[in-house]
Amino acid sequence: MDSFNIMYKDEKLEVKKNIIFKELIKEYTSENYHNIALCRLNEKYYELAKEVKVSGELEFIKINSPIGMKIYSRTLQFIFIKASLDIFPNSKITIEHSISKGLFGEIHKEEALCGKDIEKIKARMKDIIQKDIPINKIKVKREEAIRIFKSYGMEDKVSLLNHVDFETVNLYELDGRYDYFYGQMAYSTGFIRAFNLTEYEPGFVLENPMESDLDKLPPYKDHKKLSQIFLETEKWLNILGVGEVGSLNDKVESSELNDLIMVSEALHEKKIAYIADMIKIKSETRVVLIAGPSSSGKTTFANRLGVQLRVNGFIPIRISLDDYFVNRDDTPTDENGELNFESIYALDLKLFNEHLNILLGGEEVEIPRYNFKKGEREWPKEKLKLPPNGIVIIEGIHGLNPILTSAVDDKNKFKIYISALTQLNLDNHNRIATTDIRRLRRIVRDYLSRDYGAEQTLIMWPSIKRGEQKNIFIYQEEADVMFNSTLVYELCVLKKYALQELEKIKPESPVYLEAKRLKSFLGFFKEIDKEYVPGNSILREFTGGSIFYKY
Repeated sequence: MDSFNIMYKDEKLEVKKNIIFKELIKEYTSENYHNIALCRLNEKYYELAKEVKVSGELEFIKINSPIGMKIYSRTLQFIFIKASLDIFPNSKITIEHSISKGLFGEIHKEEALCGKDIEKIKARMKDIIQKDIPINKIKVKREEAIRIFKSYGMEDKVSLLNHVDFETVNLYELDGRYDYFYGQMAYSTGFIRAFNLTEYEPGFVLENPMESDLDKLPPYKDHKKLSQIFLETEKWLNILGVGEVGSLNDKVESSELNDLIMVSEALHEKKIAYIADMIKIKSETRVVLIAGPSSSGKTTFANRLGVQLRVNGFIPIRISLDDYFVNRDDTPTDENGELNFESIYALDLKLFNEHLNILLGGEEVEIPRYNFKKGEREWPKEKLKLPPNGIVIIEGIHGLNPILTSAVDDKNKFKIYISALTQLNLDNHNRIATTDIRRLRRIVRDYLSRDYGAEQTLIMWPSIKRGEQKNIFIYQEEADVMFNSTLVYELCVLKKYALQELEKIKPESPVYLEAKRLKSFLGFFKEIDKEYVPGNSILREFTGGSIFYKY
């Protein structure tokens, strides 16, 4: 066979053998390959440097798509790393966490990073992008990858690769610099359009455009409280002696596993006790509002906070906003016609406020329970009454939205924002996204408690994220305090259950590529049996066996 028959849109293309996807785009279509992140042929995904080897139906994954924007961000990070090491060859670069619409990181070198250093790196990045240098993917033996990273002095990558059992590793090469990234890369540096690099003590912020406009950056908004909670988590990791996944796996395989779990849980408990003390100091507090995005562990946190409030002399009465969901048939829809569980109007606000006013007035009220499997509210004849030394704890994704408790004076509220804000990374250049932690938590919990498969959860996730952006994240800086619910060891526990569900997703699924990425990502973690996890742990909310959260 001297050619392949490719169906693109409604056109049949007869393409020559030994052609790569980039050349197919240039020679046979009117598309600009700089706008294409990946090609999908017969439901398999290919980077543009891959050779076309079969006939079939072709579609393009554009840069301005959710998948494409991850590739854009990953490619920009590689360009940044290359530029920084060109200028400061003996430095160590760490990509640490998201902030606003960008990424925060640090450059560790002899002299502290300054504004002039940032300008030099930015100029070098622009030069690399302007030259449109190809980014090559190569497959090497694991031992060869370890040798390369040892020569670079990158012990974080060496440690990571020492714990995996695959024979070969895919590396990316840019102008002589090799690196490992879990996820696809753009064909060349010319794919990058808008970006910015700014100084942010003690490091930098690398900013991406939004998929709605690749040529313009969104306004930067500082998140001081969020930055502080990431710094707190970095201190926690130092206490635990865990810098990245390689050192975590060392702990898991050693006699230090129990200590790792106990100290991790103790750090949570100490922060919860500190928050309970803050509430006691604010003596006018009558309502504690706990809010955060999906799968943050709000229910367990609320119960554990209640225990600490009891220690401080309060009688807590807990209300979950989840129990005030409207019946599923009455759930509002988003702009795509999908059920919008993240909308505040997915709650029965009228009923909730009636019940809250009755409680604060010292009267008894009957509280509903929401059955997620049936998608409807039930009435188990459970009644609550607030005693004289009582305090109402309200937890749910909309806890900080002023619409929810507009009838309660601000001086009587104490607001807490909770999320799983991981500071642990695979290695210095491969961060673990906060959204990945929450997504894996939700995959496991949805399967165990709500009869949703991993495919359904992943398909819903873009809608969940849109709802969080509109309804939750905009209020996070208004909290009196933030709590990071992530546990350094949790992915080792979630791995077994998440993989069972992710394996069920077939290649024809629209979320197959994402499932494949998550499976690859989980492969770096050593497993921990959930029996090691205490019954009051936030992690038990997702794996089962919680003393607070009943399925």
